Amino acid sequence: MAPGGMCPLGWLGVASLCLGTLWAVPAKERRKGDKPKAELNLYENLDLDNYDLTLDNYGEILDLSNYEELYDYGDLVPKIEVGTLAPRPKDPKTFPEPGETTAGTPKPPSGAGPGPPAPIPGQGLPSCQLCLCLGTSVYCDDAGLERIPALPPDTAYLYARFNRIGAVRAADFTGLEKLKRIDLSSNSISWADADAFRRLPSLQELLLPENLLTALPELPRSLVRLDARLNRIASAGLRPEAFRDLKQLQFLHLSDNQLDFIPVPLPESLRSLHLQNNRIQTMHEDTFCDSHEQGQIRRALEDIRLDGNPINLSLFPNAFFCLPRLPTGRFS
Repeated sequence: MAPGGMCPLGWLGVASLCLGTLWAVPAKERRKGDKPKAELNLYENLDLDNYDLTLDNYGEILDLSNYEELYDYGDLVPKIEVGTLAPRPKDPKTFPEPGETTAGTPKPPSGAGPGPPAPIPGQGLPSCQLCLCLGTSVYCDDAGLERIPALPPDTAYLYARFNRIGAVRAADFTGLEKLKRIDLSSNSISWADADAFRRLPSLQELLLPENLLTALPELPRSLVRLDARLNRIASAGLRPEAFRDLKQLQFLHLSDNQLDFIPVPLPESLRSLHLQNNRIQTMHEDTFCDSHEQGQIRRALEDIRLDGNPINLSLFPNAFFCLPRLPTGRFS
């Protein structure tokens, strides 16, 4: 055994380990020394003394005309997909079965009788089951009615336009003493009982345009406005002196009918008379003014329409002296 208790092979291993340690230390220190030198070389390329940004040289650094090309914003904007609402759940337990309430009330027994029949327009049912009742107004527009329904006794305004009503009976308005306005525009009314409206003491407006009437029934004395345009009313369908006793009548519109003459006498209260597009060919000199009372002035009657008739108004020069304005029509 070698002196010191260690063999030559052991001395060789220790020597190799010491040599490796000596070589590693200079390499590590050499790497540390190279780093500052590399960083110094990078900054040497920058002219820090002339690196101030000004408005004059700003454009040389950034090309603002192509600024949109520098950044692609398409990837930054979130993509939102617009769709419909999520469908309702199809779990049968979520909804009650037909005939069952949300509280779990069981369905009626199979032996129970049928429910009430569906309302039939004009079969005596209250109008508020067929139409819309708001206060004293009843709205039955475009409700498919063929007859006027039973109205509440306090009805003041009835709107039953755009239906299929074919006739008006006196019984339709029995007991409706508060009724002020009836609007039956755009129906198919071809017949009205003679006393269908006469017993309505509060009626002020009766609107019957765009129907199939060939005659007018008796009218209440309280009437202020009558509109029966676009019907088939002939002069034979007007009672003699039909408007004489209507002392409150202000608007009488009978245009687009089949009248052969101007209905006289006209009440002094009249303000507007529309008779255009009829068959009127002639008139009396006393139709509007009293030829025996030269000082007469009818200031209220300012709107007279006779255009669309074959009458030549210039043939009656003395018929308009009491009027504030000449009628609209043909003067030649």
